[in-house]
Amino acid sequence: MTAIADLLAPREAGAVCAVASHVQRDLIACAEAYPELFPAKPFDATFFSTIALANTFCAPWLTADQLRPANRITMWIFGVDRLMDLLATSRGEIDSIVARCLAVVDGAPAPPDDPLAGFLADIRAELATSPAFPQLAEIWQDDVRRMLASMVRDWEWKAAPDAPLPTLDEYLAQAEFGYSLVFLSHWIATTGAPVTDIDDLVAAGRLVQQIIRILNDYGTYHRDVTWGDVNVLLLGVGREIVDARLVALIEEAELRLAPLMATNRPLAIFLSRHITFNQGFYGLADYWGSR
Repeated sequence: MTAIADLLAPREAGAVCAVASHVQRDLIACAEAYPELFPAKPFDATFFSTIALANTFCAPWLTADQLRPANRITMWIFGVDRLMDLLATSRGEIDSIVARCLAVVDGAPAPPDDPLAGFLADIRAELATSPAFPQLAEIWQDDVRRMLASMVRDWEWKAAPDAPLPTLDEYLAQAEFGYSLVFLSHWIATTGAPVTDIDDLVAAGRLVQQIIRILNDYGTYHRDVTWGDVNVLLLGVGREIVDARLVALIEEAELRLAPLMATNRPLAIFLSRHITFNQGFYGLADYWGSR
């Protein structure tokens, strides 16, 4: 439990929650705009509240407007994950989802009857107005591709339960579940030009993504067993080995983030706070609502 001396002051907590309330209303409006993509189950009120609180508490100095791209891309990632993980029944459906998303990433307009591509196009259009977008656009596009490829691999593992599972190293290397894309979207939306420390920040974001992947798997183990999803604790590796890898990754992240605290402090703090936020969150709650 958190020591009393470390608790956030009520006034500060109230301000953060006020911003999060505006964020939540925006996400609900997005769900109403794309009801086929975000049905009430599993996208219940708690889902929107949790996303809003997560990103707001990890950047409590920002406004709801500044946090909007990160929150919206987080929500979109859950939408595409639901389509791939819970609804797609064939490789053809999976390939169609990927193709539609990649067309938008490359700048094509979304078809009017495609909510998945339409919402992504809205997010991309807002990011494109940022002065940082020209420098980071290709990296953002690549991260969408990497995330979709990782989701395809997850679907393949789930579709072939008798196939060999990945090793721990392979699993973490391919764990592009979307956090890096959230960070890049946040980076683009909150940073001016010219952009600095690009390689170091990209590497740090992908490292934090591996940490959150393990924390997520710890917190969702029982759900993943029920849903038949791949989980780090289902790879045949002892929990003590995974625990040790998690500790090593967190130590590596602290080393990588230390110099960035001097040159890109807001972004480094955002990454650092996401590590500790998820340490506190998973095990007590989950993003998904009931199906």
